[in-house]
Amino acid sequence: MIVPSETATIGEFFFDAAHCYADRPLLVAPSNSARAYDPQGRSLSYAEAAHAVHGLMAQYREAGYGVGHRVALFLENRLEHMLHKLALNALGVCCVPVNPDYRPRELAYLIEHAHVDLAVVLSARVADWEAARHEATWQPPHVVFEQWAAGLPPALVPAKTYVPEAQTPASILYTSGTTGRPKGCVLSHRYELAAGEAYATRGGLATFRATGERLYNPLPLFHVNASILSFYAVLLTGSCQIQSDRFQPSRWWTEVRQSQATIVHYLGVIIQMLHAQAPHDQERDHCVRFGMGAGVEPHLHAAVEARFGFPLLELWGMTENVRILVDNMPPRQVGTRAFGHALPGIEVRVVDDADGDVPDGQPGEMVIRHSERTPRKDFFSGYLDDEAATEAAWRGGWFHTGDVVTRDDTGMLHFVERRKNIIRRSGENIAAAEVEAWLLSHPDVEQTAVIAVPDEVREEEVLACIVLKPHAAQALSAASQEALLRSIFDHCSAGLAYFKAPGWVWFADHIPTTGTQKIQKHSIFAPGIDPRGLTGMHDLRAWKKRTNAR
Repeated sequence: MIVPSETATIGEFFFDAAHCYADRPLLVAPSNSARAYDPQGRSLSYAEAAHAVHGLMAQYREAGYGVGHRVALFLENRLEHMLHKLALNALGVCCVPVNPDYRPRELAYLIEHAHVDLAVVLSARVADWEAARHEATWQPPHVVFEQWAAGLPPALVPAKTYVPEAQTPASILYTSGTTGRPKGCVLSHRYELAAGEAYATRGGLATFRATGERLYNPLPLFHVNASILSFYAVLLTGSCQIQSDRFQPSRWWTEVRQSQATIVHYLGVIIQMLHAQAPHDQERDHCVRFGMGAGVEPHLHAAVEARFGFPLLELWGMTENVRILVDNMPPRQVGTRAFGHALPGIEVRVVDDADGDVPDGQPGEMVIRHSERTPRKDFFSGYLDDEAATEAAWRGGWFHTGDVVTRDDTGMLHFVERRKNIIRRSGENIAAAEVEAWLLSHPDVEQTAVIAVPDEVREEEVLACIVLKPHAAQALSAASQEALLRSIFDHCSAGLAYFKAPGWVWFADHIPTTGTQKIQKHSIFAPGIDPRGLTGMHDLRAWKKRTNAR
């Protein structure tokens, strides 16, 4: 393993790793005959990746891109996403990955908020990019990925003259915020290398062997998991990242076996879908040593490990700090939502609403820091252009995660729930406030409250409680309900990524509020009631489809 210095940049470290591990595979796309690109699969060695990165750097440099610029990558899960990211970072350019499920208004927000200088866009997504660009006041140029050889549009402003450093921004990743629009988490070169180092050195059942691992990751490259956590652990250890285009239950075991994966990354929804499949020989005929992920249902944890033949190591991490905590040392606490102990470099407290420590065994918010002397070391650099939100999250010198946990008498931490107003659906964080704000722009919606309800497959689903405007309420009848539901759902689908649209809708006469007119979400339904079974609840889950998937 090569350990990066605290002053290393991604470009410097990548080329050192490429020299050391030249002939080893770095990036692999598993074969998939139904896929339009690389149907036979593809493998790039460290040396081949370095050669490609040098070529991309030359082209970006010739067009004037360098330190201080931001480039959006709309490349889905292509291997080229990582090659472009490495080239951009080596030049000091900040990478802004694009969520391919964004609708034009969401993408327009990213374009304006990140103020990107250029976008690299798949030809199949050019119409999406153009629709978003025309909604934005800032309209940067783009280059079509398949027409790369024709050249890049020149940079609109000159690059800065200084060379990239460890604290230079490497990525801006957007994460749902409790107040509505996503926040841009600025991640430095040091953050990304430190995240990989933390994972690669956790040890125990998560040990990376000197001969290198083959890590299968079906998660999207616009998330911190695949593009940073796993990729830099791979890079530091001379291992290989097998990057699927996306998770497909029917292809999981085929791709895992054919790629000879030794590590797999998962979400809770992935495990549930795999467990729901009929047993077959492939699920035990593999090379997997361990799975790394979060959200496996406690009642399934032991059973799935026994069925598939490898441990599922539950972790905790977030975009603001993905130097993970993980339950990886035997004896593990399987099926308890345990995710590890505090470690040097990740100090933990469990606190109440006044930031006072709570006793072990009692739930409280988890707050973290690197150390008393350097609390923010190796954390995210801050929320883009939002110093107030950054400082609020760091109040008292501890980063407030928004996650409610308990700590037992051994120091083991157990996840309880999210304190923030966030819905977690199939690995996606959904800000209830963002969905509420968009629902209120529908002409028939007077008031709304969006909450999470359980979902047997996707962990949680979006439930919208809606008070209609008088004209709509008076006209509502059993015959017109479906038309109104379709109108509301289509409105959400037009302005929000498909996964954010309500899967359940409840029409209410009123929504309880406090004396200061703050909505009391906890009072909408009686305690202990599963609202999904109530008379008058509308199930729209079948309408939620990833319509723009390629």
